[in-house]
Parts: sequence; structure tokens; C-alpha cells
Amino acid sequence: MGQEHVFEGRLAWTGRRSEVDGRLRLERAFRVEFDGKAPIEGSSPAVFSGDDGRHNPETLMVASLMACHHLTYVAVCERAGIALASYHDHATGILGMKDGRMRMTGVTLRPQVRVLDAAQRERAAALHAKAHEHCFMSNSVNFDVTVEPDVQLAAP
Repeated sequence: MGQEHVFEGRLAWTGRRSEVDGRLRLERAFRVEFDGKAPIEGSSPAVFSGDDGRHNPETLMVASLMACHHLTYVAVCERAGIALASYHDHATGILGMKDGRMRMTGVTLRPQVRVLDAAQRERAAALHAKAHEHCFMSNSVNFDVTVEPDVQLAAP
């Protein structure tokens, strides 16, 4: 790759320290900031003593994979001249034990795409494979990312 792109952010612990039954308790709250963008208030999931009302590394990982596939797909459709009417995704990420370590073991993306031209439907469906191949997030993780697209003609 001839170019590098740098993304610099900051994370600050925003949780509190307390004692519960004589034991130290450290809240799992944090804030992530990147200049010029809305901050992300995060935590671990409740199952890991966090707050399910905040984003956590697991939801952010799934969100990054959805967003990367979406943006790559839109770019390849644009280059192919395929007019999209809508794009929605419903993804599932699995966190579990593998090789003795807790890790993401897989993510399934289920993009639902509506195209304006029935003649472009098959090509639009095939472009999901190209988008997946070029999605830098999918290329950066050590677990399977599966894409199960549903491409239909938009309702008139």
C-alpha cells in the first residue's frame, strides 16, 4: 500500500472506584474521543460487570464490520452504476472461547439491499463478494466474517 492513513483517538476511564463488601470495585465506564467527532461512551457488557446501556468493544467491532462492508459496497455499486434504493444490515457477532482465549469467533452480516432497476439485481447481489474482499475491517480480523445478502427490487 502506497499510502498510510492515521487515525488518532483518546480513551479516558470515566468510571468510579468504590468498595463493595470490603472489595475494590472499579466501574467499567470509558469515553473515546476523536477530534471533530461525537464522543463514544462505553463500558464492558453487563455479563462482564459493565453497563449494557453503553457501547462495548464487542458492539463496536460488529458496528465496524457492518459499516466497512456497507461503505465498500456503496463504493463498488457506485462504480458499477447500480442505483440503490436502500441498505439495511442486521449483524450478529459471537464472543466465545477459542484456543483457550476469549475472542470474537465470528460475525455474520445480513445486508438487505433494495435496487431501483430489476436488471441490476443479480449484479448488485454479486457485488457483495467484491465488497467483502475489499473491506479492510474484514481483512484485518482473525475470525470469519460471513455475508448473507438479500438483494431485492425496491417497491414502486
